[in-house]
Amino acid sequence: MKRKGVGFSLPVTVVMLVIGFIYFSTVFTFIDRWFSLTSSPGIANAAVFTALALMCIYNYSIAIFRDPGRVPLNYMPDVEDPESPVHEIKRKGGDLRYCQKCSHFKPPRAHHCRVCKRCVLRMDHHCIWINNCVGHTNYKVFFVFVVYAVTACVYSLVLLVGSLTVEPQDEDEEMGSYLRTIYVISAFVLIPLSIALGVLLGWHIYLILQNKTTIEYHEGVRAMWLAEKGGQVYKHPYDIGAYENLILILGPNILSWLCPTSRHIGSGLRFRTAFDSTPVSSETKP
Repeated sequence: MKRKGVGFSLPVTVVMLVIGFIYFSTVFTFIDRWFSLTSSPGIANAAVFTALALMCIYNYSIAIFRDPGRVPLNYMPDVEDPESPVHEIKRKGGDLRYCQKCSHFKPPRAHHCRVCKRCVLRMDHHCIWINNCVGHTNYKVFFVFVVYAVTACVYSLVLLVGSLTVEPQDEDEEMGSYLRTIYVISAFVLIPLSIALGVLLGWHIYLILQNKTTIEYHEGVRAMWLAEKGGQVYKHPYDIGAYENLILILGPNILSWLCPTSRHIGSGLRFRTAFDSTPVSSETKP
């Protein structure tokens, strides 16, 4: 499902410009300087990096334009459903979660986004860099984009450093000044970007293995504190084991883990929990 009304976004424009700059500086400066684009190693490295860049752009575009997950207008929680042992309630009052702004009940793990002005299924966070929420239907493709982005940044850094080991030949002063500018800007972009994206990737790997969203992590910190205060032990209800958590997000086929597939994710209205009496499919299909 595509989003409606996607307009101009300065952060998205900045990201696309950065991707373009990194690609052209890597292929036409670092690779060409180190191997030469007319040699077999140069062509091979250029082809691999081009494939990485295309996968970054493809997954990034899907993360932007794919709707993160809408709550059906007729959604109504079934408190008597024996296959749904967990029903999320409000902290105050104990009532079922109801969104006053959207005028409907909230499914498990859904939250209202103040930026998008609607509830989002299994909402993780609103990301200004994709001008969209990261939610049930686009979480995997967002994660896959970060994986490719980290790989491309590290790969580009390796090529940058490697190309500096080559002695320049027949390089005039003007070209030398141009190349120094490219190298300085690339270093200032790639080093902090690789660190930031690496931290982001590590964070989301942790969340996936725990089957948590960013929102649920922060809610869990409070819940754990309250449980310990009351002499109890808190366990995240959607944590069903590291491997099971992994395939819930990335899919049961390991060959498709780095592809933007989403047929396995289900409706987003019900999720397996640690309290399910019998294993069921990853989620109830719509």
